[in-house]
Order: sequence, then structure tokens, then C-alpha cells
Amino acid sequence: MNLQVEPNPAAPRKLPELEPLTAAFWTGGEHGKLRIQHCGDCGHWQHPPLARCPKCHGANLSADAVSGRGRVQTFTINHQAWIKGVDPRFVFAVIALDEQPELYVFSNVLADPERMRSGMQVEVCFERNDDVWIPLFRPVGES
Repeated sequence: MNLQVEPNPAAPRKLPELEPLTAAFWTGGEHGKLRIQHCGDCGHWQHPPLARCPKCHGANLSADAVSGRGRVQTFTINHQAWIKGVDPRFVFAVIALDEQPELYVFSNVLADPERMRSGMQVEVCFERNDDVWIPLFRPVGES
């Protein structure tokens, strides 16, 4: 499986700042890993990351690799032209990761908007932009 996709030079992204709590999420793609905050005390996965575990309130937290697989919980299709000359349609979705109920990542799905449906199985891929690796998703089995 090819985990990297090429950035679209016609539609550059605004990149996040690499802060201590979020850096692992934005840089894990360099090694092909989607990293999500995990509590070493109770095993709870949390995204976005917090200073303490919301379940046990512990501080034994680390950014650990997950499978990168999940299902589209819900989605929307953008039709607003933000950049002249670029197809405005893209899919923005809530991805329910397989590791735990109610563990969600919000991201783009690289799929034909006409084929999108809730429940679609997806897997992570990454778009490299400088030192940031944007986690994106695509239907399982497509590269």
C-alpha cells in the first residue's frame, strides 16, 4: 500500500504549527504511522490530544500508532470555489477509527464525491508538505 500522496500545487494547504501536544500527529506520516494520543494507565485513545486523559485524568500519555483504518461516520462535499481554476469539490469527513468507539479524526477523503457514503471503509495516507505530513483518507484498496 502506498501511504504517500502528492500535494496539489494548485491548492496549497495552510499548515499547522508543530506544537508539543500535536507534533506527533502531524509528523507520524514520515514513518507511515497515524499517531493518536493514548493513555498508558487506562488504555483510552484521545483525539485531539489533551494534557490529561479524559477518562482517568492521568498524565501518562503518549502518541502511539493506530491501524490507520476506519469508517466514514458522516461527510460533506465542498462546492465553494476557493481557488480559481481548481475543481472546488472535495470531501471533508468524520472518520471513526477502528481502535475505539467514538475515536474520530476529521479529514479529507480522496474519493470521487459521487461515490461517498457513510460507513465506507477508509485507510490513512499522507500528503507531505515540508515537515508536516497531513493525514488524509481514501477508500480501502485504492491507491
